[in-house]
Amino acid sequence: MRTIGLCLTTLAAALPAVAHDPITTKVTWTQEISRIVYKRCAGCHREGGSAPMSLLTYDEARPWAKAIRDEVLERRMPPWAPVKGVSEFQDDPSLSQPEIELVVSWVEGGAPQGDDIYLPALPKAPAAKPVAPLGRELAVAESRVLAEPLGVLGVRPRGVAERGSFEAAAILPDGSVERLIWIRDFRGEWNRAYWFRDPLPLPSGTRIAVYSSPGASAVLTVAGTGHLTAR
Repeated sequence: MRTIGLCLTTLAAALPAVAHDPITTKVTWTQEISRIVYKRCAGCHREGGSAPMSLLTYDEARPWAKAIRDEVLERRMPPWAPVKGVSEFQDDPSLSQPEIELVVSWVEGGAPQGDDIYLPALPKAPAAKPVAPLGRELAVAESRVLAEPLGVLGVRPRGVAERGSFEAAAILPDGSVERLIWIRDFRGEWNRAYWFRDPLPLPSGTRIAVYSSPGASAVLTVAGTGHLTAR
């Protein structure tokens, strides 16, 4: 995960959190927040990672507490473009609503450290990325009808205007709709292929539709439905 999270071009102007803020919360770094950071942020926010600073220890994270809160609330950290609730993808690093609420409670309650006996072990460096699923690419500019049954393994936006919207959907022959992906605020620096948690089988006659800026397309990775296996 490339962390644009904490959008540090803007954070340069942010003041570190004040070390003597009054403590008004039971949420602590050692019991709750470290676990969230280790799970969601440590892949980049570590020594040698792609982010400008490490957040693996309380002393490293504490000065950035208020900036972390702001970036989490705006869902800029960790960086993840697709809107929640439209398909489920592999390797989604974004925070759940309960995790966001814990971070906010911790920061606004003075960002206490807690007792070190509750601190989990430091996370290991991230393993190599899994190999992308095998399949052929199918480009859809505006609309395309499937001439054969296919399974969609993943989708990658292409040619989308910066900060524009991008949506792709499958309209099945019976009229039902499977929304594939929706990105409200496209950023080229975050663009990637998004692999579905489970392959999506689509029958012959399904129409794939793309709603985006002129010239944009959806590049689908597809396979014959007879070759699909759940991951």
